[in-house]
Amino acid sequence: MLSIKDLRFGYSGRSPEVLLGVDLELGRGEIGILLGRNGSGKTTLFRNILGINAPRSGSIELGGEDLLALPARERASRIAYVPQHIHFGQLSVFDSVLMGRVSRFGLRAGRGDLEVVERILAEMELSDIAHRNAETLSGGEKQKVAIARALAQEPLMLIFDEPTGNLDMANELLIIDEARKAARERGMTILASLHVLNHALDLGDRFFLMKDGAVKYSGTSDVMTAGAIRDVFGIDVKIVDVDGKKVITGGKRI
Repeated sequence: MLSIKDLRFGYSGRSPEVLLGVDLELGRGEIGILLGRNGSGKTTLFRNILGINAPRSGSIELGGEDLLALPARERASRIAYVPQHIHFGQLSVFDSVLMGRVSRFGLRAGRGDLEVVERILAEMELSDIAHRNAETLSGGEKQKVAIARALAQEPLMLIFDEPTGNLDMANELLIIDEARKAARERGMTILASLHVLNHALDLGDRFFLMKDGAVKYSGTSDVMTAGAIRDVFGIDVKIVDVDGKKVITGGKRI
């Protein structure tokens, strides 16, 4: 579904490249986790996929379409983005989520659009605050609303930048469950940036570990080794099996 080949990007014609030939493959209904230290190129890669920045060379395809050739509005209808920093203006929670449907209904929402919003609010446990001003919510609640808005868009792909940040444990699990549901039941491709390695293992199907502007390790959870984590993050960890599940412990900086 998502295919990125030899993607290269620099902020100006003479500046050094920030992305140094990124390759990434992610299938329909798969959840990919982008991992790496700050400055490794994760945010820059997101910005290239979203069309905020234009690469110097390389290709980005989604569902067989060349994203680099699509007009901005068409690209936006195919990809939903949940950033770290979220603002809703003076909209209610309901209307904030409904805004995710704008590319589908044009000037006026139909009954079907309203039903989609109502269903997603219920699934995200937001129905009780549907009529509150979204800007008055806590950081964690805002994040849940932003994810609900992205789901309401019903895109081909979701990009999450730290989707579990600012959330308590119960809501972290809710977000992970909703991401899985979007991938498995709705066939959405998901690419998420995470810092908590065990959250990554809980959520991901495929893992992309970035270092110095390129994907250095990629694959299933088998690539999440102590050696790869040491190389990318500069920390020593242990990986243990708990009830058949891989868990990362420790985290001593080297």
